[in-house]
Amino acid sequence: MKVGIIGSGGREHALCLSIKKSPRVNKIYCFPGNAGTSDIAENIEIDFSDLNRIKEFSIKNKISLLIVGPEKPLVDGIVDFFKNTEINIFGPDKISSQLEGSKIFTKKICEKHNIPTAKFGIFENANGAISFLDKTQFPLVVKADGLASGKGVYICENKDDANLAIKEVFDGKFGLAKNILIEEFLVGEEMSYFIITNGKEIKNFETAQDHKRVLENDKGSNTGGMGAYSPSRLINKKLEQKILTKIIKPTIKALEEMGSNYRGFLYAGLMIVNEEPFLIEYNVRMGDPECQTILPKLKTDLLEIIEACCDGNLKNLKIEWFNQKSLCVVLCSKGYPDKYNKDILIENLDKLNLDEGDFLYHAGTKKNNNKIYSNGGRVINFVSLSSSFKESRSKIFNHIDRLNWGGGFFRKDIGHKVINE
Repeated sequence: MKVGIIGSGGREHALCLSIKKSPRVNKIYCFPGNAGTSDIAENIEIDFSDLNRIKEFSIKNKISLLIVGPEKPLVDGIVDFFKNTEINIFGPDKISSQLEGSKIFTKKICEKHNIPTAKFGIFENANGAISFLDKTQFPLVVKADGLASGKGVYICENKDDANLAIKEVFDGKFGLAKNILIEEFLVGEEMSYFIITNGKEIKNFETAQDHKRVLENDKGSNTGGMGAYSPSRLINKKLEQKILTKIIKPTIKALEEMGSNYRGFLYAGLMIVNEEPFLIEYNVRMGDPECQTILPKLKTDLLEIIEACCDGNLKNLKIEWFNQKSLCVVLCSKGYPDKYNKDILIENLDKLNLDEGDFLYHAGTKKNNNKIYSNGGRVINFVSLSSSFKESRSKIFNHIDRLNWGGGFFRKDIGHKVINE
């Protein structure tokens, strides 16, 4: 069968490699893909916001299944756009995708259905938001309402920080801002919890911990993710039951009441406070780089899982995992997440001898005359499976040293909470 994968990052390269393992797949197209996907699939130079061209190409080339990697096509309604075709498309519809497309949409669901989350206020203009600062306590969290590629969140220690955050959001740093969200700051430990669902059945799809801040010791600006590890050290059966009962199931039910049947991956960003889960945010797809961290642990055929979800047969499917630790380190362009240069040659990739359990996923890369160049802020993801997080990180550092790419940098403390030096 023919499969299409929409997106161009490390997540999509990881999805591509996992789907390629299925014996039933004989052709993969990536829209638009990257240098890594070009080795195992056919990259199609169509922007993933051009839904008409993706649809025309998919029908003409008899694609059976489309897997949507990034959030923007989902929020734009790509799943609804394909409803009148015979092509299975994996991901939630436009209504459900508002869980990520609008933080305020999600907060209102939490409020109506008593889903535990941080206390919040919604403001339509800067003056109202700034006036509120005199009546609240610090630290607090300021969030842009819409999509911001994981960067529209400010943790503000004082009023000056909050004023700057409010100004940047309403000045359009993350696109047109009609509303802003101000939340209380929850003190706890973060965890990413993933499920796959067809709107009726819910299957766990592992846990992870992302490292969002650009600098070591979790300092500096928020990024799309500097690395991750899986599983989270916090997960246990009791906590998982609370997450499902108090957060996931009420959300799926709320969407059903709105006329939407959620289908796809759902990623709950949680804060665990005294063993109680609070919802920070939802993502309506696999996280990046959590996807790259989790998929190498998957024992079950990913195509089989996705088809079961699309066909409503998820209940009868058992998802199996390798019992190993997984850690991912992201190699970024110097200057990320602010200004950085592109088109920097990446040499020595062919000199890396990856052991079994080691993976290299391309993200912001492109191929030109059989040479590979940087093409984004997050460039390459190194992942390693082993019996310990410390061993995985050590193996990754060896690969990065061998690569010796002068155009990049990375965090050396990914997994610091689970690794004893």
